[in-house]
Amino acid sequence: MKIGFIGLGRMGSGVAENLIRATHELVLYNRSREKAEALSKLGARVAGSIAEACRVEVVWTMLADDKALEEAAFGGNGLLATLAPGALHISSSTISVALCDRLTQAHAHRRQRFVAAPVFGRPDAAKAGGLFVVAGGAPDAIDLAPPPS
Repeated sequence: MKIGFIGLGRMGSGVAENLIRATHELVLYNRSREKAEALSKLGARVAGSIAEACRVEVVWTMLADDKALEEAAFGGNGLLATLAPGALHISSSTISVALCDRLTQAHAHRRQRFVAAPVFGRPDAAKAGGLFVVAGGAPDAIDLAPPPS
């Protein structure tokens, strides 16, 4: 599966590494390009923009807070504007219920799918593929989502 992954902090880089090892084709975007380039050595491709990372079937975000995800999703060339109809956005970002509701509505309006998938665990668990994930969304959207490890 071709996956765009946005947010390569301590948690995101571990999840992205596991997705690469599971033989998914990853397109990585991070504000600090060096973090994406480090994972490109494992076979992932580095995107120059969020829009480029969203030319996929599934885009996975793992960002720090509401502000970071709002910028990535609602910006002019952000996730909502560039993700194709029918494509899936998985958010494992640390966000509020209000933003989750707003994303659910915005994706539905654009005929995109959305799954909120908060994770439980620490960076070492992310790297080892040992996170606990609670996924919420439409059953057909959850069925499309690849496991984080």
